[in-house]
Amino acid sequence: MTTSDTYEKTLQAMYSLHRFGIKLGLDIISGMLNGLGNPHETYNCIHIAGTNGKGSVASALSTILQHAGYRTGLYTSPHLVSFNERICIDNKPVSNNDIITAHDRAVAAYQGNRENTFFELTTAMALDIFGRKQVDWAIIETGMGGRLDATNVLNPDLCIITNISLEHQSCLGDTIAQIAGEKGGIIKPGVPVITGVRQPEAIETIESLAVQKEAPLARFKETFDIRPSTENMFDYQGIATDLDMVAAGLPGDHQLENAALVLAACETLNMAGKTTIAEEAMRYGLRQNNWPGRLEIVAEAPTILLDGAHNLVACEALARFLETRYADRDITLVVGILDDKPYEKMLDLLVPACKNLILTRPIIDRALEPEALLPVVKPYGKETTIIASVPDAVNQAIDSAAPQDVICIAGSLYVVGEARHMLDITGRIN
Repeated sequence: MTTSDTYEKTLQAMYSLHRFGIKLGLDIISGMLNGLGNPHETYNCIHIAGTNGKGSVASALSTILQHAGYRTGLYTSPHLVSFNERICIDNKPVSNNDIITAHDRAVAAYQGNRENTFFELTTAMALDIFGRKQVDWAIIETGMGGRLDATNVLNPDLCIITNISLEHQSCLGDTIAQIAGEKGGIIKPGVPVITGVRQPEAIETIESLAVQKEAPLARFKETFDIRPSTENMFDYQGIATDLDMVAAGLPGDHQLENAALVLAACETLNMAGKTTIAEEAMRYGLRQNNWPGRLEIVAEAPTILLDGAHNLVACEALARFLETRYADRDITLVVGILDDKPYEKMLDLLVPACKNLILTRPIIDRALEPEALLPVVKPYGKETTIIASVPDAVNQAIDSAAPQDVICIAGSLYVVGEARHMLDITGRIN
């Protein structure tokens, strides 16, 4: 059997675990890691929770730390095109052989009675790879919540909680305070915490947890802040350092706030003596940060914009971007949404900025049929087409667009992933 065949067989075995769903708890992952020799105890970690911005913050920190001379591991989810995107060394996805080896090691190490879930297995694989690759720093993004998320086996050097909104309420709770409590569950005794939460109840919850754990807390708008200047540029008023005219590589006003969390994290690590990150490395990492599928412009004439926008906060940010950047241009929205998302409110945010709509669905069992979206968008009176296949929907949008028009592909990272793959293999990505 070739490496390619073994890799595909490995992925099939991993994806079959989706049938066991999501099971929050740390017993299984702890047992797996113990069987692997507890690799997560051999390197420094940054643990990141939150509703939005986790990936942007994680990728920026990985880029900065690498530029500062550290070997980095980066674990995020979901992927857009290739599973290997979830596990990176020095910002490059690991090889197929790395995935095969890590899978086989993790499966052999697990002796529990309950079948492990997909996320438990992939988390063990990532932490094992980072140990065997001898990273200096691992930047780890939670999957869901924090307190009982499989990644919460970590003993991190820094915790970051980006922001909080209502999501996964069946698992995390029905209120902002409850969800903040779950995400704040990553806070460890004495470990510094950086947060961008804004709601009073979320702030109160995070502050209370930090006090209980005697964890130093730095809060956006309180301990550190930004002052936007020109587009994608800002001045940073930091914990101990001020920086003028910092460039954020990722577009969107919300990315300036994410960049502030990153700079606060770098300051905190430096002040604790954990790192030596020069100002030049911070500036470089933010400027070069690349996070595919999030306000990503991949082509011009027509402009093609990819943005996962898979929850209300992300849809609000995308709507602001479209209304600000492309107010004078015709926009076609190619949209597909999963069945566990507040699709009516999401569409209410996105549809007004667009002239035409193409409703579609990604290849995943949790996707809503396009026909279910039609009653929501119909009152807006937009020209609307249903095309079930994402590649066909994108091709239709391109064929119908003038060079000056904008095509926005959004609603789910699964939609964006399928679209990005199709655009890449057809040579349409710049």
